[in-house]
Amino acid sequence: MLSEPVLAARREDGRDVPLLVWRADRPLRAVSSAPLGGGLGARHWVVNATVPMTYDRDDPADHLAGLADGLDLDGPGVGLLTGVDVAEVVARADTGVRVWATVGLGTPIRAAEPGRAVLAQRVGTVNIVVYVPARLGDAALVNAVATATEAKAQAIAELGLPGTGTPTDAVAVLCPVDGPESAYGGPRSTWGAPLARAVHAAVTAGGRGTVVPWSERPAG
Repeated sequence: MLSEPVLAARREDGRDVPLLVWRADRPLRAVSSAPLGGGLGARHWVVNATVPMTYDRDDPADHLAGLADGLDLDGPGVGLLTGVDVAEVVARADTGVRVWATVGLGTPIRAAEPGRAVLAQRVGTVNIVVYVPARLGDAALVNAVATATEAKAQAIAELGLPGTGTPTDAVAVLCPVDGPESAYGGPRSTWGAPLARAVHAAVTAGGRGTVVPWSERPAG
């Protein structure tokens, strides 16, 4: 089981910078596109950390590993970064599937932009963490990532934004390591359907809010 996220903070440049921490009571199967703990494997925790919009470190995995050490997190985990305040996480659940999303859509882009796309100075990040309460096979886990991404893109389109996501979006899907294995994670499968609905609801709710980048908020 993956816990509800706990809001924590670390001190940087004289400010308390927020981060969310999920812990598992036992290792979980996971697939992720995150800078730390990406790919397929067993994971013990998830961290989603706020960073300034000017973040330009070329070692995000090492940075996240250092944050995990500071939180006394043991074993391999998943680490994500975002420029928005992770305290504004949106949680949704559907038929046992739980989803948490931090939604920054200040500058959405289309994945297959025609011609030479010019990236804006400010970009957002949509980070999505999913827990499915049943064991998914490797292919089903990969399919679940695609389903989450499709649901995110659907929500962005329905919000009237000209994009499918942002250049820095990441997703993590976690599930138990034991129990009967589900072979499918598509949007009409047993677990993919509620996953899609929950992701769509979370991104829609987050996208309707006015998310101010954390680094542009007054200190205090």
